[in-house]
Amino acid sequence: MRTLIFTVIFTVIFAVTISLVVALPALLFAPGVMASEESEVKKLTQEKITIVIDVLRNKGLSKEEKKKRIVAAVDPIFDFKRMAWLSLGKKHRSAMNKAQKKEFSKLFVKRLKESYLEKLELYTDEEVVIEDAKRVKKRIHVLTRLVSKDDKKDMLYKFYKSKKKGWKVYDVVILGVSVVQTYRSQFSGLMKKGSIDDLLTTLRTTGAITIPTPKK
Repeated sequence: MRTLIFTVIFTVIFAVTISLVVALPALLFAPGVMASEESEVKKLTQEKITIVIDVLRNKGLSKEEKKKRIVAAVDPIFDFKRMAWLSLGKKHRSAMNKAQKKEFSKLFVKRLKESYLEKLELYTDEEVVIEDAKRVKKRIHVLTRLVSKDDKKDMLYKFYKSKKKGWKVYDVVILGVSVVQTYRSQFSGLMKKGSIDDLLTTLRTTGAITIPTPKK
């Protein structure tokens, strides 16, 4: 009798476990769960963009103070180091020693922040529109628009989900031009003609490598 009861209990537990295992992927990737992540990323973007726009509109701040406040606002959502390695590529990264990797990361992040701040100068008191976040495979994209009476300027933020730090920006597309792809093209061109030390020397030179502002 005890054997029979044990068998029945075990069968029920096993059946429930299998049901949960089968149902779990569907639950995890259900529209509601996916939508909540997209809403989370949109909200995060909206909060940061609002801070940035408020700083840009503040006429009582100097240009340098504005830069400091903007960097402080966006730093938490940007993965600048990941953007650095994506821009460099695995081939060139593997050719670097530890000291070169450290210097490249430091120099690149500095240049990247400078380029981003320069592009924010596109803003001239237009209305800011943040579109709904869209999932692209495992990534989430958020399109923002600076809208005036006669024009609009698009800036697309691409997010990936870090296991430890949540959603982070790994690329920005400004007026159709990808920051990561542009730097990768420039770095590849430099490395074809020179060495890693040449690349680092170029990065040390302010304005030598930057993201051109596309005309629209």
